[in-house]
Amino acid sequence: MKKLYAIALLALGQMACSRAIDGLWDAKVTVDHVEIPFRMQFSGAGDAFQAWFFNGDERTVSTSGNSTATTILARFDQYNSRLEATLSNGTLTGNYTRDGKVYPVRAVPFRPPAPPRGPLPNIAGAWVVETGKTAWQMLITQAGADVSGAVLRVDGDTGALSGRYEDGHFTLSHFSGARPVLFVLTPAKDGTLDILQNGSKKLVAVRADLARQENLPAPEDPTEHTKLRDPKAPLSFRFPDLAGHMVSNTDDRFKGKVVIVTIGGSWCPNCHDEAPLLGELYRKYKGQGLEIVELSFEEADQLKNPTRLRAYIKEYGIDYTVLLAGEPEQLAEKIPQAVNLNTFPATFFIGRDGLVKAIHAGFAGKATGPLHDQLVEEINATVRKLLAEK
Repeated sequence: MKKLYAIALLALGQMACSRAIDGLWDAKVTVDHVEIPFRMQFSGAGDAFQAWFFNGDERTVSTSGNSTATTILARFDQYNSRLEATLSNGTLTGNYTRDGKVYPVRAVPFRPPAPPRGPLPNIAGAWVVETGKTAWQMLITQAGADVSGAVLRVDGDTGALSGRYEDGHFTLSHFSGARPVLFVLTPAKDGTLDILQNGSKKLVAVRADLARQENLPAPEDPTEHTKLRDPKAPLSFRFPDLAGHMVSNTDDRFKGKVVIVTIGGSWCPNCHDEAPLLGELYRKYKGQGLEIVELSFEEADQLKNPTRLRAYIKEYGIDYTVLLAGEPEQLAEKIPQAVNLNTFPATFFIGRDGLVKAIHAGFAGKATGPLHDQLVEEINATVRKLLAEK
């Protein structure tokens, strides 16, 4: 009888947890004294508990966790991070810890926002964000007061930004367990947008068509950012895989093959964006002579025990070659043939003759919409062209 009573209490506790914690939450994480709003979802109880960060239509899912009626613990091994929080008076308060750094988090149950007052400015479309010598691309989609989009730099994008209009400003933010960012956009009388990034950096955005007419600095071409000192020399590498076996560009497995060499790291959000595409290319073209190698640059502790990299490989089902190349700060030292190699990822396309035919800096993730679709088609076309060459 006592055993049945204990089981009943446990079931009631799990039901209470489900009622209190399951569902959508509006949260804020504090990074460098700036509060970044984001949305999370929780489901399940006990060891069946799961949590999700949102990146537009994509979700970053916890790899393990547990919960009680008043506490949650969600681990995200692919980012070497965890979320811990306690429920009190309808509010979750706790910390998000990533690579040993701790960020306060506070969340309340999601409530549909009240409709805005007054007329709504329309900021939908393509924009160029002036940053000085070069520029960023910004794409905005708007449905009433709700806005979404992304900012693309030469080194990659911000992830999906989302937010809405209130009190004369559009507030957009992103946090999917990584790359926290906050943009406050204020429409100006001249049709531009005043931008405040992360509470301190001031920028101006001009509609893309007007920026071209006025000959303003254009976004940098990612295919021209990184070069080789000697284009007639093969791209050399020799690094260990996760089992400790040395792998070199001169190995027989690469001779006469088309090879994609990507510079990455499991800490890098844009590398997480690129990994599914590389996996798809490998499965599609491996039989035609394609090889893919990721030169992964990890922090010192991860080089000794690459737990996060292993989780990253598992997350995306990576079956191409992954090598431990060094620490991020050693990029220029480890790849001395490249000039202006300073983005993660950076992708080298090597022909069957062993020479680099193209280099692409950064990666435009799914959040960039048509820019992502265009990049995917360009990469596929490059691979098909190289495979067709004798």
